[in-house]
Amino acid sequence: MRLTTKGRYAVTAMLDLSINYGSGSITLADISERQSISLSYLEQLFSKLRKHNLVSSARGPGGGYKLSRPAEEITVFDVISAVDENIDSTACKKQANCRNGEKCLSHHLWCSLSDQIQNFLSGITLGQVISDYQNSPDDAQKINISGL
Repeated sequence: MRLTTKGRYAVTAMLDLSINYGSGSITLADISERQSISLSYLEQLFSKLRKHNLVSSARGPGGGYKLSRPAEEITVFDVISAVDENIDSTACKKQANCRNGEKCLSHHLWCSLSDQIQNFLSGITLGQVISDYQNSPDDAQKINISGL
């Protein structure tokens, strides 16, 4: 399993929206500037996030995006899944045909790892990530919140 920039950027952008939850709509241009993510890439990601009802959009002056529900109700797995990120650690996509059409010796190990990763990401909400960041006692590791 390798989390690509697609998944990382989607989570980062959603965390940016989480910080601003309740402040009205946020433009993708603002997120792009704060997070150093290409605007066109954000447009692609937000199209998928909107289709999965994780964000809502408003057009016109004052338009932009906002979370469709509180950050405490959206898991990191929800976001990663919405942008079609694969968290499968198996080489066979859990089909058990990894060794010449047969199950390999380590098939169950990689399936279990995939399940553990999914369970871990399903148990963490955007709200928790923001709270953990803001309450981190290690100030040396903190970065400017606008540059998550």
